[in-house]
Amino acid sequence: MSAEVAEVQVSLDGGAGRIVLNRPRALNSLTHGMITTIHATLAEWAADDRVRTVVLTGAGERGLCAGADLRTLHDDAKAGGAGTRAFFRDEYRLNSLIAHYPKPYVAVMDGITMGGGIGLSAHGAVRIVTERSTVAMPETRIGLVPDVGGSRLLALAPGELGTHLGLTSASMGPGDALLCGFADHFVPSTRIAALLDALAESPDPAAVVAAHAEPEPGAPLAEQRAWIDACYAADSVGEIVERLLNSGVAEAKEAAELILGNSPTAVTVTFAALRRARTLPSLEAALDQEYRISCAALGGHDLVEGIRAQVIDKDRTPHWSPAALTEVGEADVARFLAPRVGDELGLA
Repeated sequence: MSAEVAEVQVSLDGGAGRIVLNRPRALNSLTHGMITTIHATLAEWAADDRVRTVVLTGAGERGLCAGADLRTLHDDAKAGGAGTRAFFRDEYRLNSLIAHYPKPYVAVMDGITMGGGIGLSAHGAVRIVTERSTVAMPETRIGLVPDVGGSRLLALAPGELGTHLGLTSASMGPGDALLCGFADHFVPSTRIAALLDALAESPDPAAVVAAHAEPEPGAPLAEQRAWIDACYAADSVGEIVERLLNSGVAEAKEAAELILGNSPTAVTVTFAALRRARTLPSLEAALDQEYRISCAALGGHDLVEGIRAQVIDKDRTPHWSPAALTEVGEADVARFLAPRVGDELGLA
């Protein structure tokens, strides 16, 4: 079987169903058409006995996927956001399908893997990082909240590491991605081609990956757990920032500055969402919560402004509204979390 569309390449390589995200000039950022193609392909392959294993990779050498196509999201949000709501709905349903896929699903998170790229990879059965991997949920930087099941992944990370990553939008290298539960195996990039060949031939993907993997690289966040756990255990973002600034740790001060540069609304809602995600019973419940939050963000100011500053004009000077953490009230957070007619995902 072989079929190709402009943005996704789909093929059968021995017993491996290969899905290649094929927008390398855009860091393989996701369009709605890519989401629907991948979903349809996975649904077909689930019933195809020729497919033993599914393997996800990205075209080019820069990354698996940088997330959603933010220019498209920006323009649609300015026009009311109907297209983006549909995109989120189909994307989150695909994330759930991947998490429960009946066949081994192997994701090669080589290079940049962020946002929507996490949704396509980190819920898979076998998740691989390389020395080139940069893994992140950077949504608060653009006025959004970690989604695609990222709130659950962050909530389940050791200690307060997920809170730190979610509020700052900081990136993880391969060692930190393994530490925080976003990946399972480290395979050097020079071995990926051989790994893909072996996956096409072997009925045992776990054994193939184990044969090509190397010992886990160092995890810088492991050495910073003391101040991270102490500072981020606070009961509000404001108190977290205060603890970071007063800790006497240079890295903590840098983290505070990152938080203060992100959308005050987004970091406050992210904090609430991550705390709630710790008690939610499933990925689907987290996706349902994320869908409500994402739809609310589409009707706010900061998402359009954040994308403008980071992607459209690239001036890196977003004008958030409200502009300070102290101006974000409980009612503002409740508006993002509250169920609304028409904004139900219906997965949980």
